[in-house]
Amino acid sequence: MRFTAIAALLLAAVASAQSPILTNCAPGTTEMTVTSVSLSPYPLCTNKNVCITATGTLSTSIVAGASLSISGRYLGRVVYTDNQDLCNLLYVQGHPCPVPITVTSLTVCVLVKPTAPTSIPVVLTIKAINGNGNVLFCVTGTITAQNCP
Repeated sequence: MRFTAIAALLLAAVASAQSPILTNCAPGTTEMTVTSVSLSPYPLCTNKNVCITATGTLSTSIVAGASLSISGRYLGRVVYTDNQDLCNLLYVQGHPCPVPITVTSLTVCVLVKPTAPTSIPVVLTIKAINGNGNVLFCVTGTITAQNCP
């Protein structure tokens, strides 16, 4: 009985530490067909980096001027925003723009601002716009950030 309770607690801890489910939020066609997206580490920690990995297929190269926007809503109200130069983020990861269509996995790491709300479920939207103005991808899901040591 005791072993079963400990095993259940461990499984619950592992399950809660997995990346949240992020779903497509693009209003139409995109330049990247995303097959999976993950956040690491999860849960997110304020004032620490989180890495977003999107895997899929590009239909066109990612070109200069591409941007990444992250917004969070709680009870319908915007409580978090961040905007980044996607090409700069990709450069740090070894993929300078233009990023060819042969690349199938993109990882970018950004700082979770210290002002991010903690311990509440926030609907997070991550949207990438190519330098040509077209949507690369858009994903959304409910996340919770925390203050970490």
